[in-house]
Amino acid sequence: MDVDETTTAGGPQRASGPPLRVRPLTSRQERRLVTYLDERFLQCTRNFKKRSGSSTYHPSLTHTLPGNRAELSSTLRTLPDYLEEMRQLLALILQIPPVDPSTSLRIFYLLRLTGDVLSSIPGYRLTKPVSDPLEPVEPTERLEKSAQDSQRIRNTLRDLLDFLDDLDQAWLAVLEGQVWDPETAEGVSLQVGLQRITESSSPNGKPDGPPVNMDVDYKTSPPSQTDVTRLRSLLMTGESGLEEWLLNEKVAQQGGQGDDLTAMLDRMGLLDEFDDIFARTLDFLGGFGGDNAQLNERLGPEVPMGACGAVPL
Repeated sequence: MDVDETTTAGGPQRASGPPLRVRPLTSRQERRLVTYLDERFLQCTRNFKKRSGSSTYHPSLTHTLPGNRAELSSTLRTLPDYLEEMRQLLALILQIPPVDPSTSLRIFYLLRLTGDVLSSIPGYRLTKPVSDPLEPVEPTERLEKSAQDSQRIRNTLRDLLDFLDDLDQAWLAVLEGQVWDPETAEGVSLQVGLQRITESSSPNGKPDGPPVNMDVDYKTSPPSQTDVTRLRSLLMTGESGLEEWLLNEKVAQQGGQGDDLTAMLDRMGLLDEFDDIFARTLDFLGGFGGDNAQLNERLGPEVPMGACGAVPL
């Protein structure tokens, strides 16, 4: 769903650069977006709950169990499936412009996504349960399976780290009140966003998109202290939850033998990145030691868009 409904007589047009969402959403656009996002989140919750209806499920099973049927009906059966769905939702949320009254909408749904993600990831298994753990297995077969499992787990963790890095970058942009640039996957200032819109043009030589109403004092507001406190809590709790989840999965994979968690991640070449989860956001928030005055000064006051050089289109 596109929050920008801009079209021309010849159909939808794209500017020469990536579309940056700077203009505030209309009331109709906000209503449609809220309805759509709420439904997407609801569907994600349903599919997450159905992901593993039975603890005895295993891909080798050919007969149908009630729980197995529920698992197969889910579109989010694996962690990579779940992360891909969250990527799509994240991309949509970041299209919401950081312009009042839409600013709070972007923060609300990004907080919702963050909370859902960090509470749902530990619900997935990195290892697959075996149908009969007492069944004898040849040593060569066991080694081959262990190597395959290790590579699959590394690939899944790599995917997870990439997603968490995207989420970290997204929060930094939102905290700084920036417009999201989907091409660079980074935030850019409102000045840059407005300049991009001014310089972009449609084939008929006219600027792309509806005109900006210069009689309205467009502003962007920083996140509230309540939002910031909730975000900090979500990230700190989420980090602890991920560490516990990885430890449990390591034990399940190795039966309590072999590397400790740090050694396992280091062997996979992922240790430094797990140590730096949400580093940008926590660095932004953590330098204030709970001092609300300093944090509010860093976040800044409401910024009128007129001061950013808005140009009538």
